[in-house]
Amino acid sequence: MAFRPKDPRLPVEAYQTWSVKSRPDKRVKTVCERVGCQQWREGWDSVIDESTELGRQQAAFIRGSRRTFREQRNGAGLTVFRFEPYQRCFADHQTMPEKYLVRGGDYRAAVGKVRVHQRASDWVEHVQEHMGRLLHERDKG
Repeated sequence: MAFRPKDPRLPVEAYQTWSVKSRPDKRVKTVCERVGCQQWREGWDSVIDESTELGRQQAAFIRGSRRTFREQRNGAGLTVFRFEPYQRCFADHQTMPEKYLVRGGDYRAAVGKVRVHQRASDWVEHVQEHMGRLLHERDKG
């Protein structure tokens, strides 16, 4: 539930509305970091049985993947690939894309152009700059 003053003191043009929107019916491929992937954050082991055709294919794929790993054999003769953290894992992650919007006006009406930020960090920075200006004006009296 949004906070809405009963009787705004200023005209609608004096306000800005900040919002984040997403479409729950649209999913897109994304990177590990954005979805909080545990393998990306902590690293992971892939244990491969190279005595099988599938295992040989998996090992060849890993060796050609351009990821950083250490390779060793375990007691059972299986190949263990130990991947360092902070690199893309092998999963296909998906997320719902978000739009970071700033528009003139408030709940009474939209006025002017809508600004769409491509990154959340840009939107947050814009909010902080705007709030800083408001606080400065308030402190001036």
